[in-house]
Amino acid sequence: MSFWKYCSADTSCASFCDRFICIYPAYLNNKKTIAEGRRIPISKAVENPTATEIQDVCSAVGLNVFLEKNKMYSREWNRDVQYRGRVRVQLKQEDGSLCLVQFPSRKSVMLYAAEMIPKLKTRTQKTGGGDQSLQQGEGSKKGKGKKKK
Repeated sequence: MSFWKYCSADTSCASFCDRFICIYPAYLNNKKTIAEGRRIPISKAVENPTATEIQDVCSAVGLNVFLEKNKMYSREWNRDVQYRGRVRVQLKQEDGSLCLVQFPSRKSVMLYAAEMIPKLKTRTQKTGGGDQSLQQGEGSKKGKGKKKK
């Protein structure tokens, strides 16, 4: 779904852009400094969030969301696919009223996304599998050390 699909001759793009906000993964990344683009406190930020994760969290709560995969944050120096993407979130309706009362500002959406991303199944499964492979790797290193003696 494209952002420009919503802009037609009968609606002005300026009013449409006012209702949708942009969220880049760098805004929520705890590995970034404020100068590099982080917009929430480091204590509430997430380690390397992706645009897809932000989209999943926002759409699950009922916000009108769409993902622009090929967009990049201007301050992002790494051009890797992992860091690409931008999420458009609708905060206000055409009449200017809020879509969801619990999200009055862009900061409230960012804080909610940062709070919910670690609870995603993809995040919880990755941490469990990572510990297991780490333990297996340590065991093989010990075996190699014994053979050298």
